[in-house]
Amino acid sequence: MLIRVIEFLVGLMVVLTMVRSVVGFITKMYTGQSATSPQQRAGNTSRPQSSSASSPTPAGGELKKDPVCGTFISTATAFQTYAGGQTHYFCSTKCRDKFTG
Repeated sequence: MLIRVIEFLVGLMVVLTMVRSVVGFITKMYTGQSATSPQQRAGNTSRPQSSSASSPTPAGGELKKDPVCGTFISTATAFQTYAGGQTHYFCSTKCRDKFTG
């Protein structure tokens, strides 16, 4: 009887550890903390790139407001367009295209 309880607890710990790992992986994918972001996989080159391809994009920089959706975005990671004598900063290519289109 005691051996079955111990086997059950060990099995439960293994299953919980696996579930936690899968949930952590999925969370990292959706929060942009994975090694390659969707923009990098799509071959988008309009964002400034760091000197090393393996290091993440720096989070620093002045915050600017996206004129389309109103999101505040760092100038270091924003998509940019020069129009009307000003540089405009966008959170995504979708917002940039809406602005220029």
